[in-house]
Amino acid sequence: MRISEGWLEGAVRCPSEHCNERPAGCDVSLLVIHNISLPPACFGGGFVQPFFTGQLDPSLHPYFAEIADLRVSAHFLIERDGTVTQFVSCDRRAWHAGASCYGGRENCNDFSIGIELEGTDEIPYADAQYDALVSLTRVLQAAYPAITNHRITGHEFIAPGRKTDPGPAFDWRRYLQALVCSHRVQGVH
Repeated sequence: MRISEGWLEGAVRCPSEHCNERPAGCDVSLLVIHNISLPPACFGGGFVQPFFTGQLDPSLHPYFAEIADLRVSAHFLIERDGTVTQFVSCDRRAWHAGASCYGGRENCNDFSIGIELEGTDEIPYADAQYDALVSLTRVLQAAYPAITNHRITGHEFIAPGRKTDPGPAFDWRRYLQALVCSHRVQGVH
């Protein structure tokens, strides 16, 4: 796998118009992990794709009526089975972080890539999701070297008090250890 012109080769493409250009000269230097499930705590319904592309039918679920008009997106979604879908080119600004701050720098959408995991704060994520997340992270780090392991964070940490994802169910230790091990295997230290 590799990134070509901002797009992950081999990913399912579902282009969203919920994006715009990054500020001139802006570096891509942060990876933000999120979670999403539509309806809440339900998996596999295929509703994230229409939500991120502005096509969610509000009549299908009462919760959808509350969110159908929101214009949000992420660069990537990793479903429970490990399927990776890309909505926005990594070279563009997806609308995933909202009001946010990392390392004293506000507006994290300007300089970050957002990955949504199909899940909730409380339900453990699937093994296939961790595998896909590690692989995707390695590819992103190769394409955007400023995204080091120390510049990976959760939505909850860049928008504290407003967001809680990926939540306590996300095993940061497992993920980061897998990244370190995968770099060692590849001869990167």
